[in-house]
Amino acid sequence: MEADDEAAPTPMSDETTMPNGIEELKEELLQPRSGRKSAMSGEQMDIEAYVALYSGRTKVLRLLFIAEQCENQSMQQEALRMAYDDIRKGEDSRLYRQVVQKIDGRLGPHYEFDQSWAYAIDRRAEQRKEKLENELNGYRTNLIKESIRMGYTDFGDFYYAHGQIGEAFKNYVRTRDYCTTSKHVIQMCLNAILTSIELGEFAHVSYYVSKAEQTPDSLDPITIAKLRCAAGLAHLETKKYKLAARKFLETGPELGNNYSEVMAPQDVATYGGLCALASFDRTELKNKVIDNISFRNFLELVPEVRELINDFYASRYASCLDHLENLKPNLLLDIHLHDHVEPLYAQIRHKAIIQYTHPFISVDLPTMACAFKTTVPGLQKELEALIADNQIQARIDSQNKILYARHADQRNSTFQRALQTGVEFEREVRAMLLRANLIKLEHNQRGSRKL
Repeated sequence: MEADDEAAPTPMSDETTMPNGIEELKEELLQPRSGRKSAMSGEQMDIEAYVALYSGRTKVLRLLFIAEQCENQSMQQEALRMAYDDIRKGEDSRLYRQVVQKIDGRLGPHYEFDQSWAYAIDRRAEQRKEKLENELNGYRTNLIKESIRMGYTDFGDFYYAHGQIGEAFKNYVRTRDYCTTSKHVIQMCLNAILTSIELGEFAHVSYYVSKAEQTPDSLDPITIAKLRCAAGLAHLETKKYKLAARKFLETGPELGNNYSEVMAPQDVATYGGLCALASFDRTELKNKVIDNISFRNFLELVPEVRELINDFYASRYASCLDHLENLKPNLLLDIHLHDHVEPLYAQIRHKAIIQYTHPFISVDLPTMACAFKTTVPGLQKELEALIADNQIQARIDSQNKILYARHADQRNSTFQRALQTGVEFEREVRAMLLRANLIKLEHNQRGSRKL
């Protein structure tokens, strides 16, 4: 049994020239750091390196998600400690109380509830809110549209900083009626997208991405990249993996770390790469992923994803599955991807099995099981499911452990097509001869004239 003779993909060079944003990130990742592990390695996640990719509320929320999902006690405590320290730099006393409750005294006296800090934050919040209300009321009285827009934006920023995301969303959206330029509309859309992502309202994300894209004259490359990422996330959450892959693949390298309040460039590579593997056919994978110079810049930041894509295309399935298994523990700790790891992995594995069996008339199941690192009975069940789902045209010899492909009988099909062509040719010739004779004899059939 021989493997497919199709040429392996061109390896992705490490010398590819990168635009500024991605190049800076790559240089930063290549700097030596004591005890640092890859944020996407199969080893225990380096939480500090991972969250350094993010800023704002998503940094804290990702830390809390890791603490909630991770079974490693030391990682849990490290995530909670970092979340506590980061929250103290902000103004969200509600989130602070939640973190202290989760810590539950496990980190010592320095990480207990600080009543004076929480009181000071709440007191300043009340004063700030009262000031914003007075200013907004004055703007409404004067009917100055730009001032009213700024007033609602300030209120949105205030509520967002204090963790009242629903109220922040409402105030950001209220600026819509007071936007006087397309740039104002785009800023309103970006604010609405940011809050909608945190609220989990991805229908709103799609709506405001579409609305922002309706003003192309004011869209700079960085904003376009942000909108592609947001659209990709929305499709990912609704399990439209092919659409998600297309959006992530369209994300420009100008993104850099300019959208760290939502996602990092490493996320673009990981989300886009896995969605593409799960939903693209072989030709699309080559043209839209492997040969995509722009997306290759993102893949350089996550070598494991780059290698598993190359392994999959080159039919090195054992190596590809190894990379997937190494990535899995950390992907399950990703706040956006964790619910999609299992279905994506299942689709990728099924595609690999289909691609493996496609070139052969018969396949030895023990050999195939070895390639896919599973048992023969386990592989047989997977094949049975794919055959029943009509994804593989084959039958299984359970006694001899051989898969036989049900290829169409090309010889018989050719004969049948030749016979059908002959019948059609004969019918057409008879019709032509009949018409020629009618014309020769000047025989014209006329309908009876009605009086």
